[in-house]
Amino acid sequence: MKDNNKEYTIETGTKSDAAGKLYGIGVGPGNPKLLTLQALEVIGSCDLIVLPAKSAEECIAYQIVEQVFPEISRMPLLCMPFPMTRDKQALESAHGKIYGEIRKQLLQGKTVGMLTIGDPSIYSTYLYIHKRAAADGLTAQMISGIPSFCAAAARLGMPLGENAEEIHIIPAAYDVADTLSYSGTCIYMKSGKKLKELLEILREETGSRSLEIFGISNCGMENEKVYHGLEELELAKGYLTIVFVKRQPVA
Repeated sequence: MKDNNKEYTIETGTKSDAAGKLYGIGVGPGNPKLLTLQALEVIGSCDLIVLPAKSAEECIAYQIVEQVFPEISRMPLLCMPFPMTRDKQALESAHGKIYGEIRKQLLQGKTVGMLTIGDPSIYSTYLYIHKRAAADGLTAQMISGIPSFCAAAARLGMPLGENAEEIHIIPAAYDVADTLSYSGTCIYMKSGKKLKELLEILREETGSRSLEIFGISNCGMENEKVYHGLEELELAKGYLTIVFVKRQPVA
């Protein structure tokens, strides 16, 4: 496939004639039909595909792409699992090593694409690599994908924001108590292990305030589950669980 994306995206940094190019490719939330034409073009133009997982079988982003672009199974793959920890020192060390491997490929003049679910600009592991490549003066470019919360809102048939209504995107793995004062729509991303704690906080809040609560796990995938209200959300499992809470402004 030809790479016709230059007119759509913004490059970061500069590159020498010998250096290759890095792409962070968003593959959408899970439904392979939501993979963009631009993403497919760029994937096909790459010399190497980086997967943020131990293997292709364990990489959700790879599984999404393979359904509509089976040729990826014959492409060179580099599996680089990212650690799931909040230890800043451990993260810095791991990200440095992963970037070091990718940098070697770029300095050999290769076009490297790293897959990520959703959009690469939203809480993605690719960002750690993008910033390092840009700091090195290498060309790094993001290929936008449909964010999971947009696909989930469409699946639920709910508006995220109307008129002057605020929209808040919150990483639910961190402290969410301060978000109770927010009005409008709160989107709690990747609730996972923190889901029980989030539901307890919301349950306390419903005692004094009317809330609209929805949730969805694995949006667009075969094991997708939709939840309406706190009681149904008690059954939710999985890292890729998004919770939507609509609040009216506090009087």
